[in-house]
Amino acid sequence: MYRTALRNVLAHKARLLMTTLAVLLGTAFVAGTLVFTDTLGNALRSQSAKSYTDITVTVSDRGAIGRGYDRGGRTASGPTLTEETRKAVAALPGAAGARGVVSGFAGIADKKGALIGNGFSTTGTNYVPGADGIDPRYPLVEGRGPHTSDEIALDTRTADKGGYKVGDTVRVAVNGPVMELKLTGTLHTNDPRVVSGGSLAAFDTATAQQLYLSPGRFAELDVKGKPGTDDTALLAAVKQAVPQGDAIEAKTGRELADEQDRMIAEGTKGLSTALLAFAGIALFVGIFIIANTFTMLVAQRTRELALLRAVGASRKQITRSVLAEALLVGLTASAAGLLAGIGLAAGLQSLLNGPWDANLPDGPLVVAPGTVIASLVVGVAVTVLAAWLPARRASRIAPVAAMTSVEQPATQKSLVVRNTIGLLFSLAGAAGLAAGAGSKEVKLVGLGAGALLIGVFVLTPLLSRPLIGLFSPLLRKLYGTPGKLAKENAIRNPRRTAATASALTIGVTLITALTVVGASVNKAVDNATASDLKADYTVAMENYSMLSPDVAARIAKAPGVSAVSAMRTVPVETGQGGRNGSAGSDGSAGSDGSDSEWLTAVDATTIDQLATIKVRDGSADALKQGKLLVSSGTAERTGYKVGDVLAVTYPDGVKGSLTVGAVLEANTSLAGIVAPENVVGPHALPGTGLDKVLVKGTNGADEKLKQALRDATGGNPLIAVKGEKDIKAENRQMVTAVLNMMYGLLGMSVVIAVLGVVNTMAMSVFERRREIGMLRAIGLDRTGIGRMVRLESLLIALFGGVVGVGLGIVVAWAGNRTLADSFKNMTTVVPPVQILGFLVAAAVIGLLAALWPARRAARMDILGAIKSE
Repeated sequence: MYRTALRNVLAHKARLLMTTLAVLLGTAFVAGTLVFTDTLGNALRSQSAKSYTDITVTVSDRGAIGRGYDRGGRTASGPTLTEETRKAVAALPGAAGARGVVSGFAGIADKKGALIGNGFSTTGTNYVPGADGIDPRYPLVEGRGPHTSDEIALDTRTADKGGYKVGDTVRVAVNGPVMELKLTGTLHTNDPRVVSGGSLAAFDTATAQQLYLSPGRFAELDVKGKPGTDDTALLAAVKQAVPQGDAIEAKTGRELADEQDRMIAEGTKGLSTALLAFAGIALFVGIFIIANTFTMLVAQRTRELALLRAVGASRKQITRSVLAEALLVGLTASAAGLLAGIGLAAGLQSLLNGPWDANLPDGPLVVAPGTVIASLVVGVAVTVLAAWLPARRASRIAPVAAMTSVEQPATQKSLVVRNTIGLLFSLAGAAGLAAGAGSKEVKLVGLGAGALLIGVFVLTPLLSRPLIGLFSPLLRKLYGTPGKLAKENAIRNPRRTAATASALTIGVTLITALTVVGASVNKAVDNATASDLKADYTVAMENYSMLSPDVAARIAKAPGVSAVSAMRTVPVETGQGGRNGSAGSDGSAGSDGSDSEWLTAVDATTIDQLATIKVRDGSADALKQGKLLVSSGTAERTGYKVGDVLAVTYPDGVKGSLTVGAVLEANTSLAGIVAPENVVGPHALPGTGLDKVLVKGTNGADEKLKQALRDATGGNPLIAVKGEKDIKAENRQMVTAVLNMMYGLLGMSVVIAVLGVVNTMAMSVFERRREIGMLRAIGLDRTGIGRMVRLESLLIALFGGVVGVGLGIVVAWAGNRTLADSFKNMTTVVPPVQILGFLVAAAVIGLLAALWPARRAARMDILGAIKSE
């Protein structure tokens, strides 16, 4: 029987080609994902290890954050790392030296004023020269390091992007006005933030301290041990030499490297899981193709299998024979898929570091044994699993019945059982979707969507006749006999049509659901931006860090400005257990049993001109009366209500009380708890930065006002001035980027679905060659034959597209309900043009997939076809 299986595989190579390709593509997706993420993780770990080669122990001041402008002003309190501390650590017996580090962000503008690199990785640090004038951490490529406050050095990539050469004047900014500094040299760095697309600006130590912390203060001390020094012993000595405090933390370089490795492993694992999910979708689509192929092969070999049964082959042997064929196909396709996946990973790595300029670290391809095993096992398992039902069905055909019929029709009992199962799954799925949408439970919606999809897939043979029948009058009117024959052929074998269409349905369902959710989110955000924000412009940092406290005052003096309100968020303690037992914003109590809340301070006299204030309960003038505004969501979470008096401890340690004056309707431009600036401001510690500044213009939003705001902020490339259109465009760009990435990942499943349509049509043409010969003999010409096959494929593809669009809209509706708390007034938006585009795309797929089968059918020899078995 196994020799028979091998001969069958070799005899049906052409008919198994599309199945092999489907398994190959799915396996290549799996293998490529594993190889790429393993390669990326290995390269990141190698790069990270270089950062700790000269660090035996590091001491960090967790209170020293960025520019020093922090939400809570923590940078101004507690023990700090000073030059005296550095000298004391450097003098320890096991220490060969101690480097003081200061770091933050620094935006580098190109010669047109645009920011170089991404806003999140714009790094600033101090240059620490040795006795030879060179900093070993940042080797010089050209020039020298900075010596004074008007000098700077850049990494070579940033200098090249900006077109800067040694001696040029560079425009640099932190979170205030732009500084114009002389470029003294270019550096090499392996800092992951810079290598991945950021920038590095190096200042002399005194300047870096002035910019980021305070004179004489360091954010970190990196200690290098003498040869042979035990890092644990050195760590213990360093802990004794540095100030004691909650913000001061000491670790060995090995511990830091291990932590970094764990973070890299978690990151690459998350990426791998996400990509493998899409690979799973592609393989799931492949199951339909494989099952369909073996079902058709078994049907075409019914008499052959019956003869084997008649000469003594048992049911188990027939089943094993078909499964052995599937095993051979799976092994061949999986091995090829593994090789293709390795090539895919190599190509992706080159593409990301080439045309796409993703700046990922270079490293050799990593093909782990687990990747090889997983790829082969997954490919073979999927193929054998998909072929199991056709094999089982083949073994149950009685020899006598099989010899008298090419293909046995499904029994009434099997149809009833199938339809009952499909109906139960569909009802359970619909109930799950409804329950998940009502309770806003994502997991319940996911389970419901899965059950509904399975139910509809099971019911597709039942649905195919009425849905395809809708096109019958149009086809008959436009194409006459070929159109009528195409419709009859499409519904002749509903199971085969359903299996072929279902592969396409999966991709269309997911793409439709993503599109509807994306359109709904865009609409909700656009509406919220238009209704909640009255300000003409919002001024904030590109990297979402804090603005300098003096920015608001400078903006208020800009020409054309009529109203300004800075928004500054500070933490407060709300007393023992908090009012009404409320939890903090992070859900956890403070160390003394108190609850933490974040207050956002605004200008009480102007905020009503800059944001829409809709009071649900209380007074609209609460802020002007020195009281709090609480959003409806925060009120539900905390139990706060109008009239509640909160005992608070401000950041400077002063105790006081605040009264809830009003509960507001949800507003995306305001925080959960809003307080007057004149109440909170006096208690904010020095160095407390601003979240953003809202601006109203005398003549509304215009380019003149926008330029005035840019000028008022010193032309800082890191400070963004955004109007309503800018905010909407930015949000749409983010959603579009996510959708495009999802579409690309789902593209593989669509390609596999297309192969399924090609495969079904090609095998159907082979199966019906006598019928096609008879049609030719009675007068249907080659054009009519080709048109019949193309229209049949079109009907199958449209059927899958229509079902997919319907399912996608239903799933998107339920998914949108779970997002109602995240997006104000979330409604389901179905974009008609895009949905129509998906149906047109399905039709085009059907026509393209039928080109080869239609050509083959049209060129078939009439007499040879009629004489075929």
